[in-house]
Formats: sequence, structure tokens, C-alpha cells
Amino acid sequence: MKVTLSTDSVTDIRADLLAIGVFGSLRRDPHVKAIDAASGKSLSAVARLEMFDGSVGQVVRATPGGIGAKQVVLIGLGEGEPTIASVRKLTATAARLAQSYGTLAVVLPASDGASARAAASGAVLGAYRFSRYLTGDRVPTKSLRTTKLLVAKRTPDLRAGVTAGVTIAESANHARDLVNAPPNDLTPTALADFAKAQCKELGMSCRVWDKKGIEKLGMHLLLAVSRGSSQEPRFIHMTHKPKGVKNPPKVVYVGKGLTFDAGGLCLKPAKSMLDMKCDMGGAATTIGLILAAARLNLPVEVHAVIPSTENMLGADAYRPGDVFPTRDGKTVEIINTDAEGRLVLADALAYARELGGDFLIDHATLTGACMVALGPWRAGMFTHDDELAAKYTAAAAHEGESYWRMPLDRDLREMLKSEIADLKHTGERSGGSITAGLFLSEFAGESRFMHLDIAGPAFQERVRGVHPKGGTGFGVMTAVRFLESLAS
Repeated sequence: MKVTLSTDSVTDIRADLLAIGVFGSLRRDPHVKAIDAASGKSLSAVARLEMFDGSVGQVVRATPGGIGAKQVVLIGLGEGEPTIASVRKLTATAARLAQSYGTLAVVLPASDGASARAAASGAVLGAYRFSRYLTGDRVPTKSLRTTKLLVAKRTPDLRAGVTAGVTIAESANHARDLVNAPPNDLTPTALADFAKAQCKELGMSCRVWDKKGIEKLGMHLLLAVSRGSSQEPRFIHMTHKPKGVKNPPKVVYVGKGLTFDAGGLCLKPAKSMLDMKCDMGGAATTIGLILAAARLNLPVEVHAVIPSTENMLGADAYRPGDVFPTRDGKTVEIINTDAEGRLVLADALAYARELGGDFLIDHATLTGACMVALGPWRAGMFTHDDELAAKYTAAAAHEGESYWRMPLDRDLREMLKSEIADLKHTGERSGGSITAGLFLSEFAGESRFMHLDIAGPAFQERVRGVHPKGGTGFGVMTAVRFLESLAS
């Protein structure tokens, strides 16, 4: 979809749908006043009839005469001043309403580059539809082609904001596509092929190891999880090195890439298995964020490290009670084969820490315990590093993505003690998300490490805010903002 800037007035702009975000009372909104003046107050009359008061989430459509737009929608944004999150939500809501229209126009609530970036990203995110597998009359025949952002003056700052917003949203949509793809198509090999193709297009480095290569890397935990599947595992390393920047900051991201998780021998119930194609949501976010970093040429060196496999229950599947060595030499006793994510991440973290980044961060759809604690829309943040937590929390708050810092109580490390190996990979049920984070910390070494459990927000059961049903691309925007903060 194309996003452009327009200096047309709300009465002159030609579009299938014109969207106006209302902060508080209609009486104070100059755009509503202008349309009322041209249409005999028909817009405010409809708003009164629908008892529209600008509350968050309220939506009212009207068809006033005397203006260029065919239809007008008022979107309530609540009291207060525009924020990045509210501007993005405005355009995402409008784009979703206009998905089957040709053109959308949105009044930009604030005339600065940050708002333009938020609005452009919201439009692209809101227009997203995953229709690759639809056929016949279910194939969408109409789609939103153009979104026009109404501004007083086109400036370089606004143009740059639009370009960045579209780039970031398109990268998040790549992540959504990966999560939404069915597991018979998105195998570990297909995920690696996608990463290679994107890197080739952008001139980035991409190394992929097959099963034999993974054996040479000494990643015995990744190999153990893969043993029950007929699909070979893959280990992926993508690298963005900024052009023309000396000694840039360096961040290594790791993403859990379970393209399907049946639970292994500790088999999941059928209902719990249905959406387990989303268990590579961490990998999808990691790919999305490095694609955005490369396309924006952020002055930060970024690495994306992804261990990818299926967790199935074939004849050679790994078992509770097995003991395996890890890449860094520790031995791990297997307790529950459905806690496979931390195993593949352990080997990947041991590899990633050897790259020597300033920060080491993983994204993973890791534990149901985190969803029990925080609900389906907020990610858990686990780190001992207060400064890193503060930087990431600030980036998330700016972008409107929800995280909550969780404790990493060292006392719970006792739960991971094994009688026959260096450690068990799970503890007791209580504190499950914390012991998962503690287990991962064992393989981060002295790195400035943070674990992000995105089990809830990576995949949604219904439309909410800027996110569609299904894969959300959660975490891409926060990561980009964090990387930008390192370069400023």
C-alpha cells in the first residue's frame, strides 16, 4: 500500500473514506466544524444521534454532502494530546475499516515526523490481511491501495517519517506472514530460505547450518528437540552491518524458531496444539526487526540468531530423563519434552554470546506461565540489568507495546538442580516463567542479557488495537526504537 502526504483540506480531499481522530469534544474539532459548514451540520448531527463523545474506541460513520470524500468516519481517541500509540491506532483502525475501499484519507493529528511515522505504520499494519491460502470467491477482490495523510505543509521531516513508518510496518507484516503460515509450508528449511532470500535482496550476510552443520557446532540440545521430526533443523545467523559507520553499537537478538510444537513425547492436548504454528513467533519478530534495521540502515550492528526445528514425537524422539551436553559444555537433564524452547535457545545463546555484542536479547513464545501472570496482551521482561530494562521499557512505552518487568529471583535457581546432570531444564510449576528465564541466563554468560517472553502478544485470538487476529509482529517496533536510542 502507498502512503502519501496531502495538503488538501478535509472538504476538498477526494477519497473513499476520510478518517478524523477526535480527542474529546466534537465542538473543539476544527475539521468537524469545516465539514459541518459544507454539509449543513450533517456530520455532527449523526454524531449526536449515535451519542458520540470521543471516548476511546468509539466509531461513527456518516455520509455528509458537499465534500470530496464519499464517507467520513469519526474515531474516538479519548481526552488529552496525541501520542505515538494513539496516532498509530487511529490510522490502523481507519485502514481496517477501509480494507475493501480504494483510497483512505486521515487527518494527521500532529505535524511532526514522529506522528507521520506512527500514522504511516498504523495504516500499513491496519490494512494487513493474510489471504494467501484463500481461493474462489473468498479471495479479496478489493484492497486499500492508497492512504493520504492530511497535513498543513509537506516537509522533509514528515516525508522521512512516512518512509520510516512504512518500512517498519512492512517488516512487522513479514513477521505476521511467517507466524500465520501453516506448518506444512513453513518448515525450518522454508524459514531459513526466507531469511536467505531477504538477506540477498538487502545485501546482508546470512549463514544457514543444516543438521550436519549443527552437529559440528555442538548444538546437542537443538538436535535433541529435532529428533522426533522428519523435518531437518536449521540454524540461522543474519547480520546487518551499517554502511559508513565506524565502531557502531552491537546488539545480538535470538529468536525461538519452533515451526510446530506438538509437545514431543509429553504430548499437548489437541486444543492446545491447534495454534502451535505460532511457536516460531520469536524468530518471526527477530527476522522482522533485523529487516527493518537493514532497510532503515540503522547505525547499529544487528545480529539475528535463530534455532529452528519442529518438536514432534517420532520413533527417535527425545525423552524425559535423557541427559544431553550443550554447546558450552554444561549437561542438561530433560524433565518435560514440551519445554523445548529453552533447550534450543540455550545452544543459540551460547553461540550468540560468542559474537560479543553490547547487548544479548531473545524473543520467545516460551511459557504459558507468563500468560497466566500477565494476560494475553503483555510480554514478560526478564533481566538483571536495570539500565537495559529501563531503555527497553522506554522504547516500548513510546511505541505503545506492552511489557512488564518480571523478577529473576536467584533463590529459584535451586529448582533447576539435577542429581545426575549440571542442571534440569524445568523447575516446579510455581514460578515457571522465572525459572525458564533463569535457565536461559545460564547460557548468556557475562553478556548484558534480557529474555522477552512474548507468548501472549505474538499471536492474538481477535482483533485488538493495531493487531489483527493471528500473528501480530509484536516486538518489532519496540526493538527498532531501542536500536535507534543506542545510536542517538
